[in-house]
Amino acid sequence: MIYLDSALVEQARQLTDFPWVKGITTNPMLLAQSPFSPIETLQQLAQLSPGELYYQLVSTEYQAMLREGKQAYDLIGEQTVLKIPATAIGLRVVTALAPQIACSVTAIYHPIQAAIAAEAGAQYAIAYVNRATCLLGDGLALVGAMAQILRGSATQILAASLKNPSEAAQALQAGADHLTVPFPLLPALASHPLSEETLQAFNQAGRGII
Repeated sequence: MIYLDSALVEQARQLTDFPWVKGITTNPMLLAQSPFSPIETLQQLAQLSPGELYYQLVSTEYQAMLREGKQAYDLIGEQTVLKIPATAIGLRVVTALAPQIACSVTAIYHPIQAAIAAEAGAQYAIAYVNRATCLLGDGLALVGAMAQILRGSATQILAASLKNPSEAAQALQAGADHLTVPFPLLPALASHPLSEETLQAFNQAGRGII
């Protein structure tokens, strides 16, 4: 599936132009860009999202993370997917919440973290592809290693931090199951200059029923 990576309500309203987008992912920095409060933003996004809506916990203490996760679920409902950091405490939280609320483990930078995410019951393991390339040298290799480790498990890979269509395609080729991309990248995924060129040539030289 392809998700919109944004917390801007105006962008979410335009998803009717991209019916192949299946949900929305957010994070604390994206929520900070919204002109509305986080609660109001999530309420509006839940109404506009065609499917899942991801919310990332900002608490760092175990009990507080549990409370925040349950609060997010009460706010968003069945569409909720919690984004929980790939930390020792975060993975404890996943183990506790995953039986009741869909969870993803975010900010994975080593494939063993994906293995632990799967053991903890996470539905998704999130890799920041471009960021991992900048920090580790090869974000696509990380996705590939995660895919090998997760093969046969119920945990799927969501590739984030994608900057262009080529990187998005390479993430899928490396083994990602899903992509989340910023709004400006959505039209670029669906088209190509040569596609437009070919269409124009057919229409200029050919005929149709109208």
